[in-house]
Amino acid sequence: QVQLVESGGGLVQAGGSLRLSCAASGRTFSGYVMGWFRQAPGKEREFVATVTWSGGQTNYADSVKGRFTISRDNAKRTVYLQMNSLKPEDTAVYYCAATPYKITSYRLVSAYDYWGQGTQVTVSS
Repeated sequence: QVQLVESGGGLVQAGGSLRLSCAASGRTFSGYVMGWFRQAPGKEREFVATVTWSGGQTNYADSVKGRFTISRDNAKRTVYLQMNSLKPEDTAVYYCAATPYKITSYRLVSAYDYWGQGTQVTVSS
């Protein structure tokens, strides 16, 4: 069993920054693809960013490219999402996700096998 625990959410003014963390425990994560998704009220969960655990390759949604950075610390089994220049439309519950498979459909919710409980990010205008 794999457990993912997010932290770091909160309330921030537009233009501000937050760093989310996702701590992984359980089975080995060598080769795992890790992702961040978000879900705003009344909307579907959407892809934000992804990183391969061993290769360090990253991909981003167009809406966050240039503002968000995903990274990982293998020794700490933790994935981060640095969010800068935050906008009110970034307000959502942010979820960490993981899969042991080498997926190409990394933007799809269904591609991931494990999920955290989510952390709320609220950006005020």
